[in-house]
Amino acid sequence: MAFCTRLQWRRPGLNCASLALACAALLTACGGGGGGGGAAPPTSPPVVPPVVVPPVAGSFADSTVYSSAANAALATPNENTAVIASRIQLNGQPFNYTATTGHLTAVDAKTGRPTVSFFYVAYTVAGAAAAKRPLTFFYNGGPGSASTYLHLGSFGPRRLVSTIPNATIPPVQLVDNQETLLPQSDLVFVDAVGTGYTQAIAPNTNADFWGVDADAAAFRDFVQRYVAVNQREASPKLLYGESYGAPRTAVLANLLETAGVQIDGLVLQSAIMDYNSNCGVLDPGAVSCEGYIPTYLLTSAYHQRAAAISPDAARNFATGAYRSAIAAYLASQVAPPPAVINQLSELTGMGTLAWQQHFNMQPGYYQQNAVSGQLLGRYDARVIAAKGSALARDGDPSLAVVNASFSSSIVSYLAGELHYTAGSAYTPFVDIINRWNFSHDGRQLPDTIPDLAAAMTLNPAMKVLAVSGYHDLATPHHQTELDLARLDDKQAIVLKYYASGHMTYLDDSARRTQQTDLINFMNSVTVSH
Repeated sequence: MAFCTRLQWRRPGLNCASLALACAALLTACGGGGGGGGAAPPTSPPVVPPVVVPPVAGSFADSTVYSSAANAALATPNENTAVIASRIQLNGQPFNYTATTGHLTAVDAKTGRPTVSFFYVAYTVAGAAAAKRPLTFFYNGGPGSASTYLHLGSFGPRRLVSTIPNATIPPVQLVDNQETLLPQSDLVFVDAVGTGYTQAIAPNTNADFWGVDADAAAFRDFVQRYVAVNQREASPKLLYGESYGAPRTAVLANLLETAGVQIDGLVLQSAIMDYNSNCGVLDPGAVSCEGYIPTYLLTSAYHQRAAAISPDAARNFATGAYRSAIAAYLASQVAPPPAVINQLSELTGMGTLAWQQHFNMQPGYYQQNAVSGQLLGRYDARVIAAKGSALARDGDPSLAVVNASFSSSIVSYLAGELHYTAGSAYTPFVDIINRWNFSHDGRQLPDTIPDLAAAMTLNPAMKVLAVSGYHDLATPHHQTELDLARLDDKQAIVLKYYASGHMTYLDDSARRTQQTDLINFMNSVTVSH
């Protein structure tokens, strides 16, 4: 994971260069959130070298050398896979499944030509009728992130042990995941172009797919190809995207529905659906930071800097007194009402002067100043570390405690358990944000709520589940609420919240609760399919 310093800018007169710089500042590998931060850029996770293991039946040693370079292109892609019969202990009983690891070629729907060799891992269970067995596609965001965090942290059959929210780096330990969704759905984890082992096919290059529209179109072609090759046309199908993967999901769902592929359910994990509404993206004079206020209040209470407050009370303050005051402040720069300043001070434990000077407080300032002498995690603000310490060095202690283990474990897992190796290093994150084309639908930054609305219009039975952590300073839960509230069909949208951060599933308690919510959601999708 990596994330870059935030550059403040305003709406008028934006050009491509300034957009790239601004977006580079706020986006990160895991999900491409929308929060500012004044921290210096951390070192990107290393490209992880391949692991050599003895071959077993079903294994595949891919000699292809893959590259994440912008101009990289494969001349001769392959679709060979490692197919391994696997087993975990689930609730004290053996649970059998098949792991398929390798590449699948996406084909342009218009030209019929191959475009991208997508790397994926699919977990499937034999015996269930395809028409009743759901199929779920998972991907992280960034842009520039492989699916490592979702793959090894959330609901696959195996997961890395996490001690979040403790600010400690646990020993690397891969365990059978008691919260896996594999009993309910087949699971496909897929890497975006230039990440993992996914690469463009000549004459295309990786950079040709580094943009909102081209990226989503490539994912559309992959999903269509996977469904066709594996004869899953009749299966209930779900898309699961995290952070930047959430707006990708909205665009992708619309593209798939337009192409005649029915998508039954969408899971938006820690979403940033409209970049134009998030004050962590824009200059603080351009848009209200209301979306962050409940996160500030709940996090300050967690760190005992203020009295305990319920999520509903925090939301009510943001939508009531703060909303009225910030609207007047942004419109005319009038002095904030003293009563609201005093409330903010009381509810966060920060001084009145801080709120007078930063009434439209951006997340980077809060992260640096909420707890004296400490730096809060951006992805999980419950995790704190002393400023100047090793955990704070890269600007986010909540990443520092997990990043290295995920980056290293994915390769050893692929080789040691899934028995797939490649002729080159695996790329968990590629720093492409400066090159990403964020323009979409006539705007310089994406607003994907219209895409989601269009997809739901094409398929009125489509259901949406948005999941968020209360302590996420990258893509705050209340901003997700505000964005999704623009949709007309509220009954098709379910919002769930957890006492966790951006990667909600890294918290053991939150993951268990989220699994239950996801199972209920999948059951509702299957019933209506």
